[in-house]
Amino acid sequence: MTDATALSPSHDLPDALREQVDMALAEAVEERWAQRIWTRDSSLWSGDPQVRARIDERLGWLSVPADFRERADELEAFAQGVRAEGFEAALVCGMGGSSLAPEVLASAFPLGETGIPVHVLDSTDPEAVLAAQAAADPARTLYLIASKSGTTTETLAFLAHFWNLADELHSDIPEAGQGQHFAAITDPGRSLEHIPHRDLFRSLFLNPADVGGRYSALTYVGLVPAALLGLDLRALLDDAVLMAERCRQPEAVNPGLALGVALGTLARAGRDKLTLVIEPRLAAFGAWLEQLIAESTGKRGLGIVPVDGESLGPPEMYGDDRLFVRLGGTADVEWRHESGSRLQALAAAGQPVIDLTLTEGEGLGGEFFRWEFATAVCGVVLGVNPFDEPNVSESKENTARILELYRRTGALPPEEVTVEEPPLRLIGDAPLRLTAGPHDGAPAELRRHLQRVGPRGYIGLQAFIAPSPERSAALRSLAQSLREGTGRAVTVGYGPRFLHSTGQLHKGGPLAGCFIQLVADHPQDVPIPGWQESFGMLIDAQALGDFTSLEAHELPVLRVHLGDDPQVGLEALRSALEAALS
Repeated sequence: MTDATALSPSHDLPDALREQVDMALAEAVEERWAQRIWTRDSSLWSGDPQVRARIDERLGWLSVPADFRERADELEAFAQGVRAEGFEAALVCGMGGSSLAPEVLASAFPLGETGIPVHVLDSTDPEAVLAAQAAADPARTLYLIASKSGTTTETLAFLAHFWNLADELHSDIPEAGQGQHFAAITDPGRSLEHIPHRDLFRSLFLNPADVGGRYSALTYVGLVPAALLGLDLRALLDDAVLMAERCRQPEAVNPGLALGVALGTLARAGRDKLTLVIEPRLAAFGAWLEQLIAESTGKRGLGIVPVDGESLGPPEMYGDDRLFVRLGGTADVEWRHESGSRLQALAAAGQPVIDLTLTEGEGLGGEFFRWEFATAVCGVVLGVNPFDEPNVSESKENTARILELYRRTGALPPEEVTVEEPPLRLIGDAPLRLTAGPHDGAPAELRRHLQRVGPRGYIGLQAFIAPSPERSAALRSLAQSLREGTGRAVTVGYGPRFLHSTGQLHKGGPLAGCFIQLVADHPQDVPIPGWQESFGMLIDAQALGDFTSLEAHELPVLRVHLGDDPQVGLEALRSALEAALS
């Protein structure tokens, strides 16, 4: 593996794969892909006039860096006014593209001298809602209600909760006063009209309608939180503008074109498990990349499976379906040395490696744009429309049906438990239920389930529980055990968050996933004001909805109920899993 010496990615590929990538890149240059993207030629992705018309409505991200650079003064004035009125924190209430970019910015940069902390809520678990509420004094918190469509169920539930909380805290002032605690980030027109109380909000930030949610990091979605954090907006956007200019180059040195062609070509060659090796300070960038790539490419039975947060293992741990991409700067010498040594060993064993180095003048704003451009190019290589998400609605529709049943009957559909070993309860899909033995224990059931992973398949851990550092560490430990025990790539996602990202890939991409869904009880549930269901009921219905969707696609899925203490349940699952893999 060699270090990157320019903006273009540095490849360390086996000869056969390098030849394929070089040929594909030469073809992309000859057919003027970069120029055609900039002229918004939608025929690159489809010959169908109806599909092309929809793509035409999703190419606004190309001009976002330059357009929003002109709005820096407006955003800084807004942030200054918020701080001047005594606000001490902000909470982004959103899902998918509306929450992931703010999380990256909040974690990747130190708080500016004039900034306030910005937290993110994208879990409907009642424990997560209460934790977000407790993270800062609600009387001094600004709530950013972020939803491109204005109809996102989770975001509207968060709004109902915090609006009611503000009403209780400010019962002595008019509604117009409590509305000063809220700002909306959405699209104009009907999207804005769907948001309750919008006329009382302190500010409304209306994004260009032709920018899709996962391509919106450099719009108000990312820039409003960035301004509140006290970050240098001009530097962030200058980086993006510079990268956009580099991505206009017609030659193979175009950094977005080169990366996108490599990703797509290697995926077509079977290297579709994109393993991200990211500098620790940029760790949250992996979740943003995961959504961008999985939701954009995972359709029509094709797609790239991003593997984020995995600890690199020795070469013998991996099969021939991996591509490793390292992303980071040069300041963290220890990380660069350790990751470089491990990646060199993998490259020497024949694994393809791409190295991306953030250099001076090409910071995080540039990386947002580079990957957006590369993902659009990757869609051309794979022959898919990278701007739609045709399967995302499936789980939403199933959730809606389950909630309607609850409203009519007062109960969720009954579960058919196949194994009960407190605190664990295991609920299999139809094939597992029909073949379960009378004395099968949790390890045996887990073993039966994992035997269904295909030779080029992957395992997905889907945790419908409140996130915490301890639980994330436990999930990573489970993922490592599964990788070492099965030799398969393992993805980890919190629900319902992943439904707005990798959920599209699970159902629309290669039908190669084998899923373990994790749920838990809610000892302290939280009602949603004005709704019939609580947050606990909502997340349970979302888990059931996705289980139903996976089962309908004949994808193997096992539901594991962790009891009323997820941490205890995860430890019990780890023990059962170790027994299953031994």
